[in-house]
This record gives sequence, structure tokens and C-alpha cells, in this order.
Amino acid sequence: MVGCIRLGILAGSALLLTTTAGAVSVDPDHASPRLLSGTVSSAAELSLAADREAIAAALDSRERAVSRDATRVARQRVAERRLQAATVRAAQQRKAALASLAERAQRQADLIAARKRAERLAARNAWHLPLAAGAYRLTSRFGECSSLWSSCHTGLDFAAPSGSPIRAVAAGRILEVSYAGAYGNRTRMRLADGTEVWYCHQTSTAVSVGQQVAGGEVIGTVGSTGNSTGPHLHLEIRSSPTTPVDPFAALVAHDLTP
Repeated sequence: MVGCIRLGILAGSALLLTTTAGAVSVDPDHASPRLLSGTVSSAAELSLAADREAIAAALDSRERAVSRDATRVARQRVAERRLQAATVRAAQQRKAALASLAERAQRQADLIAARKRAERLAARNAWHLPLAAGAYRLTSRFGECSSLWSSCHTGLDFAAPSGSPIRAVAAGRILEVSYAGAYGNRTRMRLADGTEVWYCHQTSTAVSVGQQVAGGEVIGTVGSTGNSTGPHLHLEIRSSPTTPVDPFAALVAHDLTP
């Protein structure tokens, strides 16, 4: 950095110039006014330049400090925005995950509800054995021909003690409860698909015409009324009022083994 030039009067009126390079003695009697003037001007310019450099250095230092502060603030704001964005993304992901769980839970609940409805429907439409398992033995079967019948056998006979409860093989509506000649006391019922079921030779009946009964519900008791050689249930299943089908096959088709 350029030093400051000082002017002074020494003994014998000599002019002393002091610079960073050392002191120079000038005789004022022989010094040129132009030289003195130029020397003083140069010293002022050097001082001004030094001041300018000092100011510039101070400004530069201040600008660097301001720049560092601005950079730090900008980085902090960027970090804050990134944190905020990450928080929003995390919240959205949690919300989406909860929605997905809720949807899966609802689907599961719907499946369970549908399964229960199907089970209830199946239970209503399920077929049942007309007598308790182990409480009967099969005697005459469908299609057998004998002098005991006016025509070949049109039903399936379940021999059981008199008074044993007879249950509806499926849900249906009672069409008839009456004495029917060779069939004895007979109960006729129609299932939802139009199939008719006849329960014959009963000792007593427990339903009335028009009544809706559920599968497995007691409708009467085993007896030996009508054309019968002993207490038994004569069960007939008819696809139409005039068309008997094999009750054994019908029960098997509904997952029952008489």
C-alpha cells in the first residue's frame, strides 16, 4: 500500500519529504515551484487512492458478509421448504395407506356379509332328513312293485316308532292337511321351486293349510293310518302334482344320505 508523503521545514529552510522509501531533503531556494506543486499533488492523490482502496476493501468485506448471510438464509429457507414438502408427502402417504386399509377392511366386511347372507339363504333352502338320523330304517323304496300297492311304489318308506317327530325336508308352504284314503293322514307342501312333498300315514299333524314352514320344522308324527302294515313315514317327492320322483335320489342330490 502506498505510504503517505509528509512535508516539513528543517533547519536552513530545507524541505524534507518523507515517503515510504525514506526522507529526501529539498533546498527551497533551488526548488522549482512546479516540482513542489507536483509533489504535493502526488501525495494527495496517493492518500485519496489509499482511502479509496480502504473503503473498497471495507465494502468488499461487507458485501462478502452480506452475501454469506444471504446464502445462509437461502439455504435455511430451502431446507425448511424441503422439510415442509417431506412432511406433506408423509401425511399424504399415511392418508393413502389408511384409505387403502379402510377399503380392504370394507371389502372384507362385504365378503363376510355376503357369505353370511349366502349361509342364511342356504340354511333356509337347505334340505333335511324327515326323521332324525339313526331313528329309522328304510323299508320299501321308490319303484318297487308288490301286491301291497295298487301300483308300483311311488315313495320312500322310513320305518320308525309311532309318534316319532316328522320334520319338513325343506322350507315351503302347506297345501293340504287331511285324511287321504290309502295315504292315511297326509300333509302336502310346496317348496319355492314348485316341488311338492307328501308326508303320509301320520298319527298326528302339527301344521295347517297356508302355513309357511322352515326346513327341519316338525309338521307331524309317524303313524300307521291308511294302507299301512306298521308305523312308518311314506315320503313322496313330486316335481309336479302328478309326477313322483325318487325321494332317495332327491335327498342325495341335496347332500343328504337317507
